[in-house]
Amino acid sequence: MAAGPDPATGGVSNHRRRRFDVRVVPHRRRSPFRLRDWRMSTKLATVLVVPSLAFLVLAGVQTSALVGRTTALADFSRQVDIGRQITAVVDQLQQERDRSAGELGELRRGGDRQGAASALRPLQVASDRAMADLSRAARPLADADASWRVAFSEAQEAYDQVIDIRPAIPPAVLSNDTILSNYHRAVGALLDLLAEPTPGQDRAALSDSVLRYVQLARVKELSSRVRAQLYAAARAGRYGTEDRVILSDLRAQQLTALGAFRVAATTDQIRRYDETSVNPLFLVATQLEERSLPVGNAAPEVLPSEQWWSASQQRQELLRQVEAGVLDDAVRQADDASSGQLRTTLLVVGGVVAVLLVALLISLLVGRSVARSMRLLRSQALRIAQIELPDALDRLRTVTGGVPGIEVAPAVVRSLDEIGELAEAFVAVHRSAVTVAVEQALMRRNVNAMFVNLARRSQVLVERQLELLDDLEREESDPDQLDNLFKLDHLAARMRRNDESLLVLAGTDSTRRWNRPVGLGTVLLAAAAEIEQYQRVRLDSVGEVNVVGHAVGELVHMLAELLENATAFSRPDTVVLVTARAEASAALIEIVDDGLGMSPAALAEANAVLASPPAADVAAVERMGLFVVSHLASRLGVRVQLDAGQSGLVARLVLPAALLAPAGAVELDPPAPARMLAASAARGAAAQRTSGAPGAAGARGPAAAPLDLPVAGRPPAAVPRQTRPVPVRAEDVLAPAAAGSDDGGGWWSRQGPTPGAAAPGPAVPPATPVTAGTNERGLPVRVPMAQLSAVTRPAQPESAPTRAELDPEAVGGMLSRLYSGVRRAEAEDTTEIPVPPSWGHDEGGRRQ
Repeated sequence: MAAGPDPATGGVSNHRRRRFDVRVVPHRRRSPFRLRDWRMSTKLATVLVVPSLAFLVLAGVQTSALVGRTTALADFSRQVDIGRQITAVVDQLQQERDRSAGELGELRRGGDRQGAASALRPLQVASDRAMADLSRAARPLADADASWRVAFSEAQEAYDQVIDIRPAIPPAVLSNDTILSNYHRAVGALLDLLAEPTPGQDRAALSDSVLRYVQLARVKELSSRVRAQLYAAARAGRYGTEDRVILSDLRAQQLTALGAFRVAATTDQIRRYDETSVNPLFLVATQLEERSLPVGNAAPEVLPSEQWWSASQQRQELLRQVEAGVLDDAVRQADDASSGQLRTTLLVVGGVVAVLLVALLISLLVGRSVARSMRLLRSQALRIAQIELPDALDRLRTVTGGVPGIEVAPAVVRSLDEIGELAEAFVAVHRSAVTVAVEQALMRRNVNAMFVNLARRSQVLVERQLELLDDLEREESDPDQLDNLFKLDHLAARMRRNDESLLVLAGTDSTRRWNRPVGLGTVLLAAAAEIEQYQRVRLDSVGEVNVVGHAVGELVHMLAELLENATAFSRPDTVVLVTARAEASAALIEIVDDGLGMSPAALAEANAVLASPPAADVAAVERMGLFVVSHLASRLGVRVQLDAGQSGLVARLVLPAALLAPAGAVELDPPAPARMLAASAARGAAAQRTSGAPGAAGARGPAAAPLDLPVAGRPPAAVPRQTRPVPVRAEDVLAPAAAGSDDGGGWWSRQGPTPGAAAPGPAVPPATPVTAGTNERGLPVRVPMAQLSAVTRPAQPESAPTRAELDPEAVGGMLSRLYSGVRRAEAEDTTEIPVPPSWGHDEGGRRQ
């Protein structure tokens, strides 16, 4: 064989192969806590994943902090940007409040309520519109921090109170402080909401930007409240008792807020405020306000209401412009900070992803060679285990001649690292496996040869024993002795079946073949004749089904094994029922017994063996019947299945259409065997001698009915006491005498012809030649032996022929020549054992 290393094909040298001669580690349970027990894929994944995960955790922490800062600055920017709507609402509320204070002063003097309501309505509508704009702008901030949402809710509640207090202004049923305090509370809540944005502890510049516009908004609020006090006094025509104190406190707070603004504001913002404060419109309001200051003990001057309202309104508008500028600076600064933080976050995240990708790329490049080598090694190992080695074993198992040469492919991994050495070790293991398989094939051939030789020798002896029994049965006239001879004949037939089982065990075909189709009922009777308790087999119903000739012998063997099993494992007083019928293009045979049955586990195991024939081993010899049935069923394509019956087992055989012959097939019976004719004659003579009545011979005339003897597959009728059941062989059933005649027993019985039966006349060839149809060329097909008179019209001897005396010297010479031929055949040194092919046979018994 060519399983050894070949240097030309990349074989491994001896000095390198010695490196692979290491001890095999005993098998033990893999522990997930041992690093050496991890699979290579797990180790590679660990090498790649663990550092990557550590890097991702650190990068994730950093990225999370950056994302948090970015989100906080984005929220801060939106909160600062919404300050525009907040200052708009504050400005509208200040105008509504200051004008309401003047209208209340006028109403205290008995002013027109309708006129006051009409004057305040446009301002109230403007305030509501500004508050609605603020609510729409605040919707995106619904998920902002809790403090801002709480401040916004307080501002909304305060504004709702202003809406509720508005109807009380025209009637003037409430005091001025009660009404104006609601406006003060709403403006204060809005200013607190304006100061709510917080960029964080490390963002002092952004905090200062918020502080600037908040302080300027407070300066504007205090200026508006001074305007309200002076406008109320102007409309009332006098100052109240507490107006001086309130005005002094407001002016002091205004100076404090202005100082705080100058401290927090930038130089440019201070410059813009100073430029606004020297504006002529701003100075007019300042001069009018200075006239309201008390001088000495003199009372403060009451300013003209319309003049004061116009001048103060222009001053408030100038302050509004400065406030908007400072707020725009804060918004721009917050947007810049948010954008910068977002860019920083994106750069960091991008850097983390880039570093991770580079690390993964380097890791993949480093591990690519390992992964590729492992993949190639795995594919080669799987190819060896699933394709190459099974194919080699199949070739060695089905070899018919000498052992073929099996080439072992070299290792696909050519590297000199540990993986390359492992690949070469796989090749060495493959080579060793092929070597062992070749040795086993040789040993299996030798064992099969021994089986075949032993079975053939035993078959020769059994056949000689059967021939001797034929002679003894032919000469014996005592019914009891003849019955014993028949029993011995039956045991010899069973021994021959065991020899055929050995041939099946060795994978060789049976020597018994038929070249004509045989009826399925005949096959069943032949199988029953092969078992010991054939009397218990009953054929219930058999359809008109014919079996092709080349499958008859093996089918009879298979059915005999099943019938033997059914009778052996059931009570002796029960019967085994056999039914056969045609189903579509197949035939179904059922064998039902009333025996012990099998457990579900044993039944499943037996069906598995029947479905997939096992290899020949010790277990096959112990259960040879099941082994033989499974192999014969596989060879013939018959499906055999065991099922649990009511009290025993039911064996079902499905014969495929390939084993069934057409209904119109020509069947020609060969001449009846001499043993069957002699046994029939001897049986009839024995029956006449044991009758004991002088009229018994005369009663068996030509019109007398034959004795109904019990045979396999048919219950006995009224049987005379003198007769005994006579066993028959399978070949006697399958190769009967002539077709049934009306003057004696048929092919199914050993009963001979009636004593008064007329001797048949001389055989005359048929007038019309017997043919089997025409071929594709239109020529008649000859039927072998159809023209012979012995076939077309077989003659049955009237009595048992007398035994001819043989010459002892002739017999001795014949046996000597036979023994010499056997010895020469055994002495031949054959290196090849013919194994039959897996295909079938034709109708003539020839291999296809």
